[in-house]
Amino acid sequence: MIALRLTRSLPLLAATLLFSVLPAQASEAIVKKARCVACHTVDAKRVGPAYKDVAAKYRGDAGAPARLFDKVRAGGSGNWGDIPMLPHPADKIGDDELRAAIQWILALE
Repeated sequence: MIALRLTRSLPLLAATLLFSVLPAQASEAIVKKARCVACHTVDAKRVGPAYKDVAAKYRGDAGAPARLFDKVRAGGSGNWGDIPMLPHPADKIGDDELRAAIQWILALE
């Protein structure tokens, strides 16, 4: 009886695990496709800050996703040093993709 219940719940468990990993992989693929990785990495400063440093700086800040969205779109400098980040228009990374990438970055620990 227990084995039968376990057998029935394994596909659900597998699907749950798969879908919990896919958004992270998809968002990482977005930053690679948009070539954000030319200046950023997850763990170390390159030209721009490490994604984990961005996540740490904005942890708990409910307004961060909107501000980061605007910052990526407009570009700028001064928050992380003197080297400017170029603007990233919607033809380079779409709005939904940018929001997903920002969500992924802010979730890093």
